[in-house]
Amino acid sequence: MRQSFHCMPTLFAVLLAGALSACSTPSTSVVYQHEEFDSASTYSRSFAASAGETCEAARRALLSQGYLINQAKSDLVDGRKNFQPNSDNHVQLVFRIVCVADASGKGSTAFVSALEDRYALKKSNNSASLGVGGLGSISLPFSSSDDSLVKVASETIPTGKFYQRFFVLVERYLEPDSRNTPNAGDDINTTAQSLPSQK
Repeated sequence: MRQSFHCMPTLFAVLLAGALSACSTPSTSVVYQHEEFDSASTYSRSFAASAGETCEAARRALLSQGYLINQAKSDLVDGRKNFQPNSDNHVQLVFRIVCVADASGKGSTAFVSALEDRYALKKSNNSASLGVGGLGSISLPFSSSDDSLVKVASETIPTGKFYQRFFVLVERYLEPDSRNTPNAGDDINTTAQSLPSQK
């Protein structure tokens, strides 16, 4: 019995140290906890057109805004567009549209997501040196630099006005007079610098 009482202070000290270390550890925000799967904030819109017609309208909508089409099928469209906010930063928007026919066969739903990739220019200086027999290495008074773009962030643009403008433009291309060029005010975006305020 005496041995168990002698061990109690040591055990209590170990538990106390563990509790204090847990309290001192900074809490990190887990991203997936913010996913509410709310039906009101889905990345989709229903159209009174077939899946093929909806994806074709989405393809034309992206083309009208200067997007390069990577892939275009009757049920899938991929497009991308590059931005240069300043000399050291590069932004690329990647659109992916999946068109699914409704069970009734009278319409379709377009599921859309846009990925924003950000790149930064990283510079690395390489000093030049020359090996001379008997003298070793001699440093030369000039250097070369290698510049490369490195991805620093990647985020799916959240639902909001950004997608609403895109869906309005798709609807415009589904209209009978869709051969007319949409107004400039229907642009999905103008510059990468204004993206945060448009989300």
